[in-house]
Amino acid sequence: MSLAPPLQPPVVRPGLRFLLSHPAHCIALGFGSGLSPVAPGTVGTLWAWLAYAVMQLWLSPAAIGWVIAASLPIGWWACTVTAGRMRVLDPGAIVWDEVVAFWIVLWLVTPAGWLAQLVAFALFRVFDAVKPGPVAWADDLFHGFGWRGGFGILFDDLVAAFCTLLLIAAWRTW
Repeated sequence: MSLAPPLQPPVVRPGLRFLLSHPAHCIALGFGSGLSPVAPGTVGTLWAWLAYAVMQLWLSPAAIGWVIAASLPIGWWACTVTAGRMRVLDPGAIVWDEVVAFWIVLWLVTPAGWLAQLVAFALFRVFDAVKPGPVAWADDLFHGFGWRGGFGILFDDLVAAFCTLLLIAAWRTW
């Protein structure tokens, strides 16, 4: 006789109730941007861009760096909890990985004009969505539930951010 509660079906399409049911869900789902029925990763990255622009109004670059540094372990926790509660390994609705990775890109390319930021956005989205070479490797490296899976959700986007920055650096030096 098992004392464990019966397994619930996976939460494939979370809604507002799920978002608000736990602070980790709110963070992992990008404060609602991950609820988009179309391209939640892109919507999450757009939310990250807007949030970064707002942060720039009140915070110094060093303070933004501290926000990003704090967002990594908090995001790891939030992605771990949310994926576990959704019972899905890497749910598309979890967009905190895009948020923090794109904040890193913006933090390292600024000061940059609007067009340069748009190029960074497009490059990051291509690396994240298509997952060429090292991004695919990173995506395959950590799977599962628990802390390992939560880290895996973040890791491939961090590699996509690195690839974006590498390409931008090569372009700038060319």
